[in-house]
Amino acid sequence: MTINRLLVLGGTGAVGTAVLKQALENDTILEVIAPTRRPLPAHPKLINPQLDFDNLPLRFDGASLALQQAFTCDAVICALGTTLKQAGSKEAFAAIDKTLVLELARLAQGGGAKVFALNSSLGASLSGSFYLRIKAEVEQAILAMSFDRTIIVRPSLIDAKRDRSRPLEHMGLVLFRMTKPLIPRRYRAVTPEAIARSLINGIALGTGKKLVVESESIL
Repeated sequence: MTINRLLVLGGTGAVGTAVLKQALENDTILEVIAPTRRPLPAHPKLINPQLDFDNLPLRFDGASLALQQAFTCDAVICALGTTLKQAGSKEAFAAIDKTLVLELARLAQGGGAKVFALNSSLGASLSGSFYLRIKAEVEQAILAMSFDRTIIVRPSLIDAKRDRSRPLEHMGLVLFRMTKPLIPRRYRAVTPEAIARSLINGIALGTGKKLVVESESIL
């Protein structure tokens, strides 16, 4: 399946960076749009509008031509997200991981997107912790938008190079790596590259209205 224009949201994070790299190397993806706050390295296939994500319109009515072009796409991969610690509060976390994600999804749908792939979390549930409830609420809201196809990938802990200023997460990853053979596959840490492959393959190769990829099935 050829994708004329793929929109990548969250292209500067660990998973988003891996998605961008793989998408730009994929011959079946002709053009990649990655809106960011700061410029990305140039690439012949990359369109990189710099946007003020704090002041986006909710629809294209009256919006600039540049904004409309930024969100005109066939498919979306959303790897946008933060942590409670980085956000600083539950409200700030929800503003990024839920409100902003859904605002961008609506703009993309208005721009013609038919397929939406979401990087979520293992254990996303309305009965879970605050973090997992937000993830579940986003999943449900995206599904309710009735894209032609929705892919939800739910990774466990992400095995990525992290800033040593996040010592608890760093220690957790070290422990995961040391005890990997003893940990059930569902709970093993997964790399950003593996998550990115699952997101891209879900869009490019999948069929059906909805696909949920649990952590143990990530490529």
